[in-house]
Amino acid sequence: MTARISIDDLVARYEGLLLDALGVLVAEGAALPGAAELVARLNDSGKPYLVVTNDASKLPETASARFRALGLDIGPERILGSGMLLAPHFAAHGLAGKRVAVLGPPGSVRYVELAGGRPVSWDGDFDVLVIGDESGFPFLEGVDTALSSLFRMLDQGRPVHLVVPNPDLVYPRAGGEFGIAAGSMALMFEAALALRYPGRADLAFVRLGKPHAAIYAEALARLGTRNAVMIGDQLETDIRGARAFGLDAALVEGGVSRYDAAATPPERQPTWLLGSLVASPGTRASS
Repeated sequence: MTARISIDDLVARYEGLLLDALGVLVAEGAALPGAAELVARLNDSGKPYLVVTNDASKLPETASARFRALGLDIGPERILGSGMLLAPHFAAHGLAGKRVAVLGPPGSVRYVELAGGRPVSWDGDFDVLVIGDESGFPFLEGVDTALSSLFRMLDQGRPVHLVVPNPDLVYPRAGGEFGIAAGSMALMFEAALALRYPGRADLAFVRLGKPHAAIYAEALARLGTRNAVMIGDQLETDIRGARAFGLDAALVEGGVSRYDAAATPPERQPTWLLGSLVASPGTRASS
């Protein structure tokens, strides 16, 4: 049964913490209450932690610089983004050296290059289509051009490998607003593919980030312990993925997902409900 817990008790209970970024540590352009204090407390104590994010638009060094600009002293070695899973995925599927069309900003393109892919234009021939992010490119032009090229190649009987590192459908923005994420773009493409090629179950994107197992396996390998908790704000990704991997999970209230115990299916039930990251008065001084 899901129970309420404080951030103090979470830190004390587990050997390591996995932290989502958007909706947990930051909203758009600002650190959330308690985030800076929690990060400082973890750094001071030496407790293992990782920021496990579905963001595939920024390299760890770039993400670290942005965190630090918001007052969160998180080094690049503490960041595991879904874009980092492209390298093992490309290696496992023999995609190194292949032509890759990338929808996303320069960071997403760089992840493809680091995975051994060869970025090419959306309007030419490509072997792989990667949806890295919903921003950083002319959205309508990019989607329309990539979709048209994809149809042309499939009409010719040429296979194309489809990958979306970030399966998130929406993400929280500042001021209680929300935006669509890369996973929603993948659904758009899949709907168009199903319309043109009915019955082709193979025309679907491979999803790499939360809630899928690969990112949790990599996170625990880096963390060095299985006695860890995932702290996130989305039932569908953070919570479902952690629970499926055998981890406890804490849902931060006020993020994307609203928790209803009766309506939430078992696989999305969090272990804990966490009101915020704000510690009890005097906690850091005594830790």
